[in-house]
This record gives sequence, C-alpha cells and structure tokens, in this order.
Amino acid sequence: CGKNLIDPARLEREIVARDREVDNPFGKDGQIAAIHTARRYLGDKLIRTAKPHKILDARHGPLIAVRLHILTRKTLGGLETDLEARVLRADGAPLAGLFAAGEVAGFGGGGMHGYRSLEGTFLGGCLFSGRTASRAAGSACA
Repeated sequence: CGKNLIDPARLEREIVARDREVDNPFGKDGQIAAIHTARRYLGDKLIRTAKPHKILDARHGPLIAVRLHILTRKTLGGLETDLEARVLRADGAPLAGLFAAGEVAGFGGGGMHGYRSLEGTFLGGCLFSGRTASRAAGSACA
C-alpha cells in the first residue's frame, strides 16, 4: 500500500518511552499498569500473566514485524429481539418473518452470564434462543 509507512525514529522513541514505564511504579502506561495489577493475584502471576519486560532488552530480542489480519471472535452485541426471538425494527415493532438466535441476537459476550464469562458459557443462551426462534418461526408459518 505504500513505502516507508513506519517512521523508524518515531517507533524507537515510542518503544524507549514504553520501556521506561516498566520499572516505574508510578507509571501512566495503561497496559503495563494492568499487567502489574493482574500479577497481584497469585493465579495470574503463576500461570496467566507474564511479567512485563523491556522491549529493547537484548535477552528478549530480536524484534520482528508481523502483518496481522484481524478476525472478530465475538459480536458483543446483536440484533434487538423480543421474547419470541423476532427481530425488532428501530421503532420497536417486530420485523415480519425475521428471527434471530445465538450470537446474532447478542449472546456473544457477557450478558446473562456476566462480565467475565468464558468461551463456551454462551452455549446455553444460544441454544435457548435458537429453540425460541425455531418455535416462533414455526408458529408464524403455521
């Protein structure tokens, strides 16, 4: 898409500034502060959250660049539905013939299972909303 898209001098300044925050107990870097906070809990410290280190520390090198192609895993939202799984229009009225279940109906994150729900715990809501949608769609066709 172009050449020289990254300014090496600016990148180095950003990394040096971030590395200064690793050892600063009063630092303002949100990610490093979150890591330090998580590591206060023994379970996170032992197996889940690695101790932050300086990016330019030679023991952790070399630096590499990776091109990422982002993939969305959760919708964390969805179409608004009523209790019969009918999709609602902006005015709140059901959209005739359109039903939604599972992640498209908002069962892709949190919700009834709580803020810290894990992968797989959404299955109950997906199954329940799928059952509700299929029954409502069947009744609408009868």
